[in-house]
Amino acid sequence: MRLLYPAIFYPCEETEGYTVVVPDLPGCVSEGSDLADAIFMGADAASGWVLDELEDGNPIPKASKLSDIVPDSEDGIVNLLVLDMEAYAEKYGEKSVRKNVSIPAYMNTYVEKHGLSLSKITQEAIEGLLANAISQR
Repeated sequence: MRLLYPAIFYPCEETEGYTVVVPDLPGCVSEGSDLADAIFMGADAASGWVLDELEDGNPIPKASKLSDIVPDSEDGIVNLLVLDMEAYAEKYGEKSVRKNVSIPAYMNTYVEKHGLSLSKITQEAIEGLLANAISQR
């Protein structure tokens, strides 16, 4: 699942870097040594913020329209951050929950016959449902 969140980039007063603020994710602030690094660090911080919410069972905030985000100062730059939640969760996600599922025997036969992973199929199905729910907000 990929998400887009607007962010505001403010030049740091003492260095050549930038501070990144993600208005839709309360308290999500990061910094980078230059604009490219700030974009990377902002996406990393936002991904961590969203992953924590998902792992705790909380809904994630809907992203504001880019045009609705206004910097607090004239030197602020508004841009989108792209969050690849699947890649981030694969790398940093720690919480897994074991669930028992019941499926019809014919489905189990198919899964076993084709060497498929029921866990992977279930995760991909839920991922699709989450992506659909987020896109309909």
